[in-house]
Amino acid sequence: MNGSEMIVHCLTELGVEVIFGYPGGAVLPIYDALFKQNKIRHILVRHEQGALHAAEGYARSTGRVGVALVTSGPGATNSVTGLADALMDSIPLVCMTGQVPTHMIGNDAFQEADTVGITRPCTKHNYLVKSVEDLPRLVHEAFYVASAGRPGPVVIDLPKDVVMAEGNYCAGAYADMSEHRSYRPRTEPDEGAVDAAIDLIAKAERPIFYSGGGIINSGPSASKALTGFVRETGYPITNTLMGLGAYPASDPQFLGMLGMHGTYEANMAMAECDVMIALGARFDDRVTGRLSDFSKGSKKIQVDIDPSSINKNVPVDVSIVGDVGKVLEIMAAKWKKPRGGKSEALKSWWRQIDDWRARDCLSYRQEGDIIKPQYALQRLYELTKDLDVYFTTEVGQHQMWAAQFLKFEEPNRWMTSGGLGTMGYGFPAAMGVQVAHPDALVIDVAGEASLMMNIQELSTMMQHRLPVKTFILNNEYMGMVRQWQELFHGGRYSESYMDSLPDFVKLAESFGANGLKVSKPEEVDDAIRTMIETPGPFIADIMIEKLENVYPMIPGGAAHYEMKLGPDHGELEEKAEDGMVLV
Repeated sequence: MNGSEMIVHCLTELGVEVIFGYPGGAVLPIYDALFKQNKIRHILVRHEQGALHAAEGYARSTGRVGVALVTSGPGATNSVTGLADALMDSIPLVCMTGQVPTHMIGNDAFQEADTVGITRPCTKHNYLVKSVEDLPRLVHEAFYVASAGRPGPVVIDLPKDVVMAEGNYCAGAYADMSEHRSYRPRTEPDEGAVDAAIDLIAKAERPIFYSGGGIINSGPSASKALTGFVRETGYPITNTLMGLGAYPASDPQFLGMLGMHGTYEANMAMAECDVMIALGARFDDRVTGRLSDFSKGSKKIQVDIDPSSINKNVPVDVSIVGDVGKVLEIMAAKWKKPRGGKSEALKSWWRQIDDWRARDCLSYRQEGDIIKPQYALQRLYELTKDLDVYFTTEVGQHQMWAAQFLKFEEPNRWMTSGGLGTMGYGFPAAMGVQVAHPDALVIDVAGEASLMMNIQELSTMMQHRLPVKTFILNNEYMGMVRQWQELFHGGRYSESYMDSLPDFVKLAESFGANGLKVSKPEEVDDAIRTMIETPGPFIADIMIEKLENVYPMIPGGAAHYEMKLGPDHGELEEKAEDGMVLV
């Protein structure tokens, strides 16, 4: 069989059910092989960036490897943003890129690009396949590398002569990659380190669990182990943006999201704790704020499968390299509930946390005829919380409001771009989620600016009958850009106003989809119900307060204790001499 047929056989062996892609000359042999089979579904996107984000949505919502197929040159370069996004957020992807024939590499041939060189900084690993005999092994290896250890994207660059060459294929020869010659990530923790962590946790008087996306990447059992262990300790817990859903939001021990736009109680608990237990979290700058003032009085424990993430940003006292789910199971087995004076200290800690909670940092006032974005999202949550629903988001103010007001009881229900902050992510990511969960309700919470970046994928949704719902919080601004210009650049709104926006309802109808536009608070509930009940893709254009800012907020480079709660909490805004708004 030829190389293209080998690829299809490998993908079938690996359990791949769907590929997101866009054809071109260098990959036509692979598309020909796909045409001749019916086990793998192909989703034809309208832009290669959409293919990568759709594969991310598929992967994030299932825990499986997402797969994309693009052609050489611009097909590969258009994929770079999706690859970088997946690398930052630890999403397992395999992207197969076409390449000019091997004898033409380096000759500036038509649609040639140095894909390996271009993607090296934004992939976990990449391959240039030079022989058809190597092809089956490298495909299997790519899937292993993408999913083992800390997940990430892998590129397989495929010269056209290699995918057309004849070779021998031995089914099952590479089914087990666990004994890979060089990449064997450590999953079992050092018992001594676990014992040291347990001892520190047991002695804590002001503890906090700080969990991130690594919990979700470890699988559903990790979230269950986390929930069980945290409840057993009676300690408070907070999630990062990428970790939402790893711990049930309705649990009274949950303090909400932490970080730049996290809750007051979560951030203050991080600042004032005496023992911090970081689980599958990497001390991102949006979480730590000013490093020199980050939780200076605490002992820190960090559990991560990626040894390069430990002590990278914040020095820790106990480090544990291993799969966080397995570590939590071992911790739970070793845990013995402290008695006596320790319980009194914990009660005092909870009283302090309750005082911070009493600030009600997410409260807002819905008054008058203008829709507050917080109100729109609160109503969206209330009307969908009992449904089988998955949420994606674009990037900006709406993303932060969604993280604050949508509550997740289980993992893999929340897909957002955290590390790279990629505008245009949510709409195609929702396609991937919908493909993976055809009977579920999939909603992309969008801003009008982000949505415009990949709006062409509405055509993909119509072609493949993907009933994705899009909930736009439309303030006619690049909202987060405008907020920062207001707070830090003296209100000089340079190029942040979105002029000449389309009529999103008519735009949806032009693709054959449906939509509606609302501008009054009393219309929001009916709009949400109509969006949910209308078959097929749907765009709900919710016109919101144009100048609303996201609060709470820790200004960039500030410390947790410098968090601003905003004018809705009785704090007045005043202009500083340098133009920065103090709240």
